[in-house]
Amino acid sequence: MRCHGCGTAIQIEDKIYRGDTCRTCGRPLHCCKNCSFYDPTAHNQCREPQAELVGDKEAANFCDYFRPARGSAGGISQASESTRKKLEDLFKKKD
Repeated sequence: MRCHGCGTAIQIEDKIYRGDTCRTCGRPLHCCKNCSFYDPTAHNQCREPQAELVGDKEAANFCDYFRPARGSAGGISQASESTRKKLEDLFKKKD
């Protein structure tokens, strides 16, 4: 996975605990923005329907559904962001 804050690649040995932080920027690793369920477009910004609401998506939490995002930070791939941008551009008003 990659740290949501700085993009540093994180090797996962066992599991990520609430107190684990990025060795580069010091941000919490066990947080919504580093979870594979994180999706800013979903209800409560989480695709896991049973997860409790977490107010600060960048803060460490105790969520039992946390799964490290594979690849890019935040659970949303670069391709998804690119596709979303293209769709937004498609529907923008042209003067």
